[in-house]
This record gives sequence, C-alpha cells and structure tokens, in this order.
Amino acid sequence: MIDGEIRRKEILHTLANEERPVSASKFASRFDVSRQIIVGDVALLRASGAAIIATARGYVLETNETQTGLISKIAVQHGKEKTEEELRLIIENGGEILDVIVEHPLYGELTGMLHIKTEQDIHSFMKRYKKSNASLLSELTGGIHLHTIRYENQTILKNIKQQLAIAGILYEG
Repeated sequence: MIDGEIRRKEILHTLANEERPVSASKFASRFDVSRQIIVGDVALLRASGAAIIATARGYVLETNETQTGLISKIAVQHGKEKTEEELRLIIENGGEILDVIVEHPLYGELTGMLHIKTEQDIHSFMKRYKKSNASLLSELTGGIHLHTIRYENQTILKNIKQQLAIAGILYEG
C-alpha cells in the first residue's frame, strides 16, 4: 500500500489524463485500499481546492474544456417512466445534462451530479438506475425538478425547451 499523499497525487494525475469518469472502486483496486479510503482521499483533495466532480459513473476533474458553453437551469416535471425520454431530448438537441436538483422540505436543495453528454451516458445511467432499485430524486417532489444544462447557443436552449414542451415534460407551472 502506498502513502496517502502519493496516492492522492496519483488520483489527480489519473483524473487529469482520463476522458471518462474513474470510479472509487477502480482506484481502490489499483491502490489496494478500500473504496472508503478513496472517498476520503477525494474529500481531502477537494478540501485542498481540486476541482473534482463526483458523478454516478465516477470521478472527473473539471477542466477549462468541460467549463465551456452557456449554462442554464430548466424546470421539468414527469414520472419515472419518462426519465429516459427527457434525457434523450436534451442530448439529441445539443445539450449536456450537468445535474438534477430538487427542493427537499427538510434538507433544502439536493443536487445529484449527472454529467450526461452522450447516448452511451444515458444508457449507462438508465442501466444503473434499473439495477440499483434506488429512487430518482424527482420522486421526492412529485416529479418536479431542475436540470442544469450546458449548450453552445440560445437556439439550442430554445430547441431543447420546445422538444420538452411537446413531450409534456417542460414544467410551465
């Protein structure tokens, strides 16, 4: 087992050179430590200023490349049966889904990091959802939730909202 400081430097180096998320389990296996040790390492790295994002697929390092484009929040409402359709409409119309946000009566705003950019990301998310037997955050709020999305121009945002409205997903109060 390697020293924690060296391990954390290796985690940062790996994330800086990977295009896809790296799971805590993969790091744990690589360094022959528990997954919880890796979670702690990432917490220490974040506390020291590293821009590490935890997604459902693993950790990614936020870079200038991942920060380009315009960002907006869109309000949507639907049941769990329309989740995949919602994600597809956003991606197919040029958006990237950064997160999902709900208002919880006890905890306030809860955010789940998604970072869904591609059809494969949607497939992976839906597969994990079905396999996990977990609830979607939107199930806590009668289906009402926000997504932070990234897109290249206002026309793309307009098209995304239009397609979501046609599908009966865009929340318009």
